[in-house]
Parts: sequence; C-alpha cells; structure tokens
Amino acid sequence: MSPAEEEKSLPLPERWPRASKFALSACAAAVAELVTFPLDLTKTRLQVQGEAAVHRSGAAGGQAVPYRGMLRTATGIVREEGLRKLWQGATPAVYRHIVYSGVRMVAYEHLRDTVLGRSEDESFPFWKAVVGGMTAGAIGQFFASPTDLVKVQMQMEGKRKLEGKPLRFRGVHHAFMKILSEGGIRGLWAGWVPNVQRAALVNMGDLTTYDSVKHFLLLNTPLVDNSVTHSIASCCSGLVAAVLGTPADVVKTRIMNQPRDKQGRGLLYRSSMDCLIQTVQGEGFMSLYKGFVPTWMRM
Repeated sequence: MSPAEEEKSLPLPERWPRASKFALSACAAAVAELVTFPLDLTKTRLQVQGEAAVHRSGAAGGQAVPYRGMLRTATGIVREEGLRKLWQGATPAVYRHIVYSGVRMVAYEHLRDTVLGRSEDESFPFWKAVVGGMTAGAIGQFFASPTDLVKVQMQMEGKRKLEGKPLRFRGVHHAFMKILSEGGIRGLWAGWVPNVQRAALVNMGDLTTYDSVKHFLLLNTPLVDNSVTHSIASCCSGLVAAVLGTPADVVKTRIMNQPRDKQGRGLLYRSSMDCLIQTVQGEGFMSLYKGFVPTWMRM
C-alpha cells in the first residue's frame, strides 16, 4: 500500500487532527452557548441597568429601571418580552464561539510548539501554559470581537422596544452591514480593548486556579482524582475568573451598547478608561460587578 493510500485509509481525526479538533470544539461550544445563553442575556441586561452616563445624557427615555437582580430580570424578560427573547442574539453568540474557539486553539498550539517551546522531557511547564492560554485567549477574542458587538446590541433590542425606541436591526446580517456602513471596519471592533482584557484575565484565573485547587485537594484532603474533585476545582476557577473578568466585561458591554454618531463615534464614552471612571464615579465601585452571578454560573 502506497503512503497516499495508507493516509486515505486512516480515520478523519487522524488525517486532519486540527480540523477535527476545531470542528468538535466548535460544536461543543455552540451547544454550551445555546444552553446557557439566557444567563448571558440576563447578565448583559444587568450590566447596563442604572447606567449613570445614560441618565446624565438624558437618553434614558423615561424613569430608571430598578436593579432587579438575576432572577427578577430573567422573569421580567419572559413576562414583558416573551420566552423566546431569552435567546435573542444567540446566533452571533454561536458565531463568536466558533471564531473564538478556533483561533484560540490554533494560536495556543502554535505558541506551545513554536514560540514558547516544550521542555527537554517534552513536558509543558505550568507558567508557559498560563502565558500561552492568556495570549491565545486574547488573540481569539480580538478576532471574535465583531460578533460580540452584534450579540450585545441584539440582546438590548427588547429593552429598546419596551422603552419606545426604534429597533436598530432586522437580523444578524443587517446588524453587521449597518455597523459596517456607519462606523467602517473600525466600528466592528468597538470595545475590543476591554473585550481582549477580559479574555486574558478569565483565561489566567481559570488556568491557574483550577490546577492549584485540584492539587491542593488531592494533597490535603481525602478526595481522590474524580468528578467531585474536578467539580470543586471548576467552581473555584470559575469564581476567580468571574472576579477578575467581570469589571472588564461591564465596561465592554457599555462601550458596545452606547449610541453612536454618524461617524460611528461613541456618544457616552470616549474610551474604555473613560467608561470605567464614569461608572465608578456615578454608580460606585461595586457597579463593576453587575451581572456577576450569571457570569459565574456560566463559567
């Protein structure tokens, strides 16, 4: 049998390992996104409630919406907009996961094998895994940022309708084209700085905490390496990732959701730092953790 025939006889995962890994990770990410998407929608609505810059600009369009908490916000969406609206913006969210997962996977493997390099015994040191994970996550999030922008803006359409404001988009394709026509290519990457920061911080918190907690439990408790240990480590790593990443996520959501002029420039915030300062000054430091509970639950 010739080498070409032998290669054709191999299973697809062995013939195209990276393509197969990408397809499987994209499918898994899409399913996970659809299952947990109501939490993401609730988180986004919580993050913009009580936005001080909106009230100062007079763009609130009525009385301020009370900060109702995760459960009351979710039930309010169902009651006021309908059950299906809990999945509004799910399509660009799936697009985002496909782009993010694929780019992150390819970037991480390139960093691991080419840039950072393995040790002489072919192991990959923990600190290199953290650096590689943070960098790959940031790169993946940068490329996926336009889909995140569309997702956030579509998630807010139901709220705009309740406030008597006109809807901005007819669908995902119309949203991309409208943002592109108004703000150009740069407009599609509005809010990319806090978005990339969030991805790097979440990856750092997740990678470092999970491994540390798992080793601590195995060394200092009667627990063995089983599903219970992994579940506890996952909860702890998700908590740390949420603590580190939520402030950047709040800033990202507000930057992406703010109204813009005809040139695509934000009318409420000049930059991510300006948004951070206005949020803390107008609403207090803990406003940076709006939407924390659904963020942690998704992780």
